[in-house]
Amino acid sequence: MRRAGKITAAARALAGEMVTPGVTTQEIDQAVYHFIKSQGAEPSFLNYQGYPASVCVSVNDEVIHGIPGKRVLREGDIVSIDVGAFKDGFHGDCAATFACGEISEEAKRLIQVTRQSFFEGLKFAREGYRVPDISRAIQAYVEQSGFSVVREYVGHGVGRKMHEAPEVPNYVEERCGRPRLLRGMTLAVEPMVNAGKAGIQVLKDGWTVKTADGSLSAHYENSILITDGEPELLTDPSGLPE
Repeated sequence: MRRAGKITAAARALAGEMVTPGVTTQEIDQAVYHFIKSQGAEPSFLNYQGYPASVCVSVNDEVIHGIPGKRVLREGDIVSIDVGAFKDGFHGDCAATFACGEISEEAKRLIQVTRQSFFEGLKFAREGYRVPDISRAIQAYVEQSGFSVVREYVGHGVGRKMHEAPEVPNYVEERCGRPRLLRGMTLAVEPMVNAGKAGIQVLKDGWTVKTADGSLSAHYENSILITDGEPELLTDPSGLPE
């Protein structure tokens, strides 16, 4: 999991560095594909349930699952990168939203709040707590900041499969129960935050999710390990496996 996570985090960082005016989303996808393969791993997303690319690139009001293509990034865009890598039987999964050149103050704040909401949830990713403790912390921080949490998509367990139990909502959801966090569990915690209302719509391509009101959206995710102390970020971008 650590090896897969480090490759995944490095792929996210590579994609983030490429978020500049004039670059196409397809160029980002191709670079990520070649990087993951160069590390002896496979892109987790490629052909997953028919998804046609190695990375999701979601721009501005796109929440998640944006399909890379000929779209050219422009000054002022915010770009969410979501990527996974499969190495030695295990998956890593992470995401972040990057600024393309100079962006608005609202966009900067949205990105900052989304990222920090992850770390607010991470405070409760400890043995003995429960999944809703993570969810509650994320939701409270986002809503107190004046933004909205997407309801239809949630975090999840991650390991031998990219999506495993339990679900990890970014808001308190009774239907998901109250699974207790146990040492050795690996989770992908991923706040998806809208600047406007929480509503979303799925485009005709069957993948791309946009905000219903056209407001900006940001995404931040890491794969984490529950330990007997502080949680470990498996997608910490510092260094690659030897």
